[in-house]
Amino acid sequence: MFFRKDYATPGPGIDPNAPEKTGTARFVEILSLECPTLFKLNLIFLASCIPVITIPPAVYAMHCVVRRMVLDQTVDCFYHYRTAFRRHWRRGYAAFFLTALPLTVSSCGVWFYLTGAMTRPLLLAPFVLCSTVFLVTLLASTYLYGLLTTQTSVRQALRLALLLGVGKPLRAVLAALSVYGTLTAAALAFPISAIYLLLIGFSFPCLLGNFFIRTVLKQFGGNRDENQEN
Repeated sequence: MFFRKDYATPGPGIDPNAPEKTGTARFVEILSLECPTLFKLNLIFLASCIPVITIPPAVYAMHCVVRRMVLDQTVDCFYHYRTAFRRHWRRGYAAFFLTALPLTVSSCGVWFYLTGAMTRPLLLAPFVLCSTVFLVTLLASTYLYGLLTTQTSVRQALRLALLLGVGKPLRAVLAALSVYGTLTAAALAFPISAIYLLLIGFSFPCLLGNFFIRTVLKQFGGNRDENQEN
């Protein structure tokens, strides 16, 4: 069936005795194995976002499925997506508002204080503060979803995401460019990018972003058993 994988049927996969690939080779390997799943995931994600209010748990569920790909775990796209969406929707809303709210408020503050600072230099101080909040939140958000796919509590995940965003910024920058950068480019190119957005415009950036931060999360607790299995 389209939404189900038959794991009892022999097929292409990763040789367990082969040395683990890294870098670009590893990403190409994941992409070649999970390309059909990425198409399915993108369609399921878009369908579950139609009510609009379901966008936060939909984003979280997509990250849960993609994390399984990155960790080389078996993926039943529809089952794992539905499980994460239905059982852990609270985490989806928590992650969404913990990132969307400070990003929105700080970006408005950056624009407001930067405009005012041209005539009133004292406004540079709140401008710097808003810029710092925006940057830290942006970097931390790339780690937050990955951490929340584990048994880590929301509070612990938020604390660790902030620490990693500041302490491991390079991977976070690459992940942010992969997700926010590609989505912004696709939005600016719409409607030319409509087919891309429909097929892999959300699942592929999510995979790429999670790939960049995978080693950091493995090192700092992101390799625990994923909670959507419970």
